[in-house]
Amino acid sequence: MNRELDLIVFGATSFVGKIICRYLATEYIEPNFSWAMAARSQEKLERLRATLGSGAQHIPIIVAESFDKAALAALCDRAAVVLSTVGPYALYGEALIEACVTSGTDYCDLTGESQWMKRMISRHSEQAKLSGARVVHACGFDSLPSDLGVKLLQQHAQTRYGEPCSTVKMRVKAMKGGASGGTIASGMNAFKEAASDPKVREEMKNWYSLCPAGHGNSAAQRHVYMEYDEDFKSWVGPFIMANVNTRVVLRTNALLNEQYGRQFYYGEGSLTGAGDAGRKRAKRIALGTKLFGAVLMFAPLRWLALKFFLPKPGEGPSADEQRAGFFDLRFCGQTDSGKEVRVKVTGDRDPGYGSTSKMIAQAAISLRRDVDKTQLEGGFWTPGSAFGESLFQRLETSAGLTFEVENISAD
Repeated sequence: MNRELDLIVFGATSFVGKIICRYLATEYIEPNFSWAMAARSQEKLERLRATLGSGAQHIPIIVAESFDKAALAALCDRAAVVLSTVGPYALYGEALIEACVTSGTDYCDLTGESQWMKRMISRHSEQAKLSGARVVHACGFDSLPSDLGVKLLQQHAQTRYGEPCSTVKMRVKAMKGGASGGTIASGMNAFKEAASDPKVREEMKNWYSLCPAGHGNSAAQRHVYMEYDEDFKSWVGPFIMANVNTRVVLRTNALLNEQYGRQFYYGEGSLTGAGDAGRKRAKRIALGTKLFGAVLMFAPLRWLALKFFLPKPGEGPSADEQRAGFFDLRFCGQTDSGKEVRVKVTGDRDPGYGSTSKMIAQAAISLRRDVDKTQLEGGFWTPGSAFGESLFQRLETSAGLTFEVENISAD
């Protein structure tokens, strides 16, 4: 695709958009790679560019608003890939998706809104196939580390044992990081949709909601609330991103023609430690998660939470807090014959922002540079179904992530 620009960061002046632009302008420079910053305010774009130093003054700025279809069409015609940070995506994201699939422009985002992903796949996948646009949702902390961690584990299971792991568990061993107002707003909107639409509520109960019709996996998926995990010798509580991550991993399996198996189970949880202290901590997390979900289902309580307790859009962890953050995820897979594979995935900054900004930037670059149109046709993809070894290498060398096979069963 011969376009003027390799990449446009849409929503550049958002909280995470600024971090992405700073990363691309000052931390990681892709050779011979042209990119631009886009948002709805010329003034804010110019202020952002001024903060990136003298070397960034050549970066083009593009003014476009989320509902201006003409401006979005013109934007897409200039770029090979568009990276969007503008959420809640269910409120602000569809016009850009439509522009991308019409023009054949590749696209990636940070959404964790599974109900919106489902709608976009249903409404626009046929056009994406016709135009050649590759759309890759969930390229941030939700759900790239989970999806690629499972992919790495399954590759090693197949290489070593000639069979996939039919059961894979991801456990959050440790994590430190803050939430931003944009993420909170996306979550709030999802609960608002569920509260007002019975179809959305039913969809959120279906673990396979993102899988294409006719997929072959029929394993019973389940929520992890509070349980003792013998494989990790620890109590486990729920993990807040498990709902979307599990759906993305299951979609990856479907798009890869059930390479993980037709009875493939995947679940996520948070390790809380052994003994009575671990049990009590798991119980607190489980009760807190249920209470938080119940609060968000009711409009007056959602309003109070946003008004007095939760960060507003545009707010989030400071630069120091981002640098001090990290995550450590552990995967354990079992084959039908009883073989085991374990994988460790870590990130060196706070998961939602410092690390996410580097993940999606490298995913967008990889989509442009490493994933040829002859290798991946137009359509709606997941990180695990779209990307290969090149992205693993980029994430390890330039984004602060590590992917490590910890151990495998003896033959």
